[in-house]
Amino acid sequence: MSIDRAQVAHIAQLARLRVAEDEVALYQTQLSRILELVGEMQAIDTAGVAPLIHPQDLALRMLPDESQAENRRDDYQRLAPATARGFYLTPKVIE
Repeated sequence: MSIDRAQVAHIAQLARLRVAEDEVALYQTQLSRILELVGEMQAIDTAGVAPLIHPQDLALRMLPDESQAENRRDDYQRLAPATARGFYLTPKVIE
């Protein structure tokens, strides 16, 4: 499929892009190549091919569900100006 200059200008307008007149031919060629590639991919028979989740057969490492850091909340809250029931208390900002 080939794109003409008017279609390039229309696409640029829809995308709110300013395309210089000397760039139109470049975009016309590039967009035409993209559409040709899409056409080639659509022509391939994929009836017997199962959908892939990932092109490579990867397995994720499973780590044990354990905390890696110690709980130091009490140490941190000891430095805070005001706390209550494990929460930091802050002054009211909006009245």
